[in-house]
Amino acid sequence: MLDLNANANKKWSWLPHPVISLAVLVSWLLLTSYSPGSLIMGIILGWFIPWITQGFWIMPVKIKSWPKLAGYCLLVLYDIIIANIQTARLVLADIDKLQPSFIKLPLDLENPVAITMLANTITLTPGTISARVSTDCKHILVHGLNIHDPEQAIHEMKNRYEKPLKEIF
Repeated sequence: MLDLNANANKKWSWLPHPVISLAVLVSWLLLTSYSPGSLIMGIILGWFIPWITQGFWIMPVKIKSWPKLAGYCLLVLYDIIIANIQTARLVLADIDKLQPSFIKLPLDLENPVAITMLANTITLTPGTISARVSTDCKHILVHGLNIHDPEQAIHEMKNRYEKPLKEIF
């Protein structure tokens, strides 16, 4: 049973998640103008958001390999760009030839953060959506816009995304 009060007695840190703080700051600066006011606001948000939400973090996120995480992010960015082009071609071509389908992706991952990251990666890649993670966290229901071979799609998602996530988390 998950104890929702597990963090109730946890000592609060003033900078609980420095990587998230940096990510919030960079994201803020990318979304706004580069001015001293934006920098100050980004620093405030980068500190405040992780600080105020630290009570919700059930377990700390532990990254085993930062270089692999960076490589994974680049891979996902590349796949998003390519999938946008492929999805546009599919939709602009003969829509009647599409083969939308739901597939059940079996999971080897056990880390909740890794499972969440896999589900988000699938959803971020155009043409696929992670519809549901099973209650036992053993499967993700994935909808694909054009799946000709479900077994091949499962194989690709497991090797391209799940395998690196197992090494990262």
